Amino acid sequence: MAESVTQVPRGKYTRTPYLIVSEEKTVRKDVYGSIGENIVRQAQLLRGSQPSDTVIVATHPIGSPGYLPLFSELARTGLHVIGAANRYSVGDFALQMENMLLDLHACIDDVRNRLGYQHVILAGWSGGGSPMMGYQAEAESPIIAKTAAGEDTLLTETTLAKADGVVLLAAPRSRHRLLTDFLDASITNELEPECGRRTEFDLYDPANPNQPPYSPDFLAEYRAAQRERSHRITAFAQSKLAEFRAAGRPHAEHGFVVPGTMADPRWLDPSIEPNGRQPGWSYLGDPCTANNSPGALMRFTTTRSWLSQWSLQTAQVDAGDAAPRVTVPVLILVNGCDDAVPTSHPHQVFDAISHPDKELVELPGANHYFSGAGQKTHLTRAADLVHHWVVRHQFVN
Repeated sequence: MAESVTQVPRGKYTRTPYLIVSEEKTVRKDVYGSIGENIVRQAQLLRGSQPSDTVIVATHPIGSPGYLPLFSELARTGLHVIGAANRYSVGDFALQMENMLLDLHACIDDVRNRLGYQHVILAGWSGGGSPMMGYQAEAESPIIAKTAAGEDTLLTETTLAKADGVVLLAAPRSRHRLLTDFLDASITNELEPECGRRTEFDLYDPANPNQPPYSPDFLAEYRAAQRERSHRITAFAQSKLAEFRAAGRPHAEHGFVVPGTMADPRWLDPSIEPNGRQPGWSYLGDPCTANNSPGALMRFTTTRSWLSQWSLQTAQVDAGDAAPRVTVPVLILVNGCDDAVPTSHPHQVFDAISHPDKELVELPGANHYFSGAGQKTHLTRAADLVHHWVVRHQFVN
């Protein structure tokens, strides 16, 4: 639903960069430039003008969200916000979600024990949403026993610090479900994607007899082909790890490119999961151009990262699956013109939350990044909604 909201006065805030450093014995260097056994996470404290014992902690699989406009806007409302990167700050190509949860724990532990905050609200924008719900679920009722690659994880030895609430904004249910819906179903050869393409599934080929608006039968076949492609890549990743282990190299890793990751029929057919998005456009611009561009979702990955972050079969962090185990208050904001996240995803997460202290609010007119003419108004409203929710729950005065 949409609702009116009183605008919160804006003020100045300070921005303080800092590092969260801990030691962790690892069997392989997954991040270029890491020194010794140190795990380093870059963070920024955006501090409103008044003291507070509550802080909003934001993170994302790619980089630090400290400069994302929503979190700066929240600081202008007087809230204290921490934008924290994970250990994979140079890129998500080697990211394992299990390690990201450990990094979030390190941040929350530091926030409470060093910075002195009593209350912590987790905030996830876009791809940062599912790790937040996954983290809180593991903190309250842990179930992860191994990594997605079947290897030991320090999660089994760590009591994750619980947060006091969760905020999700324009967030998909999970990265692996989102990517599966983005996969170019026409690709049958991962090494030479232009060879053996299935013309009937090539959304950007004018010769394709299937054109928008797409029939229900075509969509069902296309989605099935996307899932099949995801499963093929998963089988490849698992087979590479099996080869390494059989050769006595259990810690070896393999990197590979995944072409064609921006081919969701939703971008060409606005009748699919309808909202106010612009037809023929995506959150990365022209989807045909983005489909194989270096800046598109998930272009380069590794065997373990694919299994942990992108595989529909093996990834373990999913906001919808985690939601029934989360007992703290949850606020979900849905951007009404989101050109990245399917409209069904936030509703699936909302419906899966089993307690009554949950809210879902739509921001009509807001696109995924609050970018372009007229979007500042929607950004302001989003920050106001979060601020009022925090106050209503007496996290701040």
